[in-house]
Amino acid sequence: MATRTRLSREARQDQLLDLGAGLFADRSYEDVHIEELAEVAGVSRGLLYHYFPNKRAFFAAMVRRESGRMSELTLTDPTVPILEQLNGGIESYLDYCDTHRMGVRAVFRGAASADPEVQAIVDADIAVQQMRIIAAVQPHGAATELLQIAVRSWLNFLRSASHEWLDSSDISREEIRDLCANALVATLLALPESSRPTALAEITDQLG
Repeated sequence: MATRTRLSREARQDQLLDLGAGLFADRSYEDVHIEELAEVAGVSRGLLYHYFPNKRAFFAAMVRRESGRMSELTLTDPTVPILEQLNGGIESYLDYCDTHRMGVRAVFRGAASADPEVQAIVDADIAVQQMRIIAAVQPHGAATELLQIAVRSWLNFLRSASHEWLDSSDISREEIRDLCANALVATLLALPESSRPTALAEITDQLG
């Protein structure tokens, strides 16, 4: 007689979050009801609420998980040349987007959410990525506020462009990669001399 496999709490949560990403990927937060997830997962509502007390908690957990994964997988080697670091980060981000499409779409929608907890998670992830880029392009000395704004704005561009790429059948990975890489260099070059990062000259030299 076959026995039912009992999932650990973490495995069950991951299963529910994976299924939830599919629901939130193509619909707004307001249009999804958490009870639907119980039906899709084949579990009782009571069990679902045991893990996530409400839709807000579920959505926040989903965004937090995807943001954490993305942050870990896009970490680059600080010992390689600066341009390789930047391009490697973009490549890793696109890899993640391509292999976690549902989760990425859900996080992108979460960025537009009015929920303060969800917005705080998204903002914290952007802040981590911003810090990494600035540490790479400005290894010595403090970054000006304008440089910080430029990098943060580019990160929002990267997210938006990558999300559009996922929904396009005409844009290649190489095209979106080059667009984002060139946009970053152009953004740094557009800064006034007083705010340009110290590694910009090295980046342009490596570009030839």
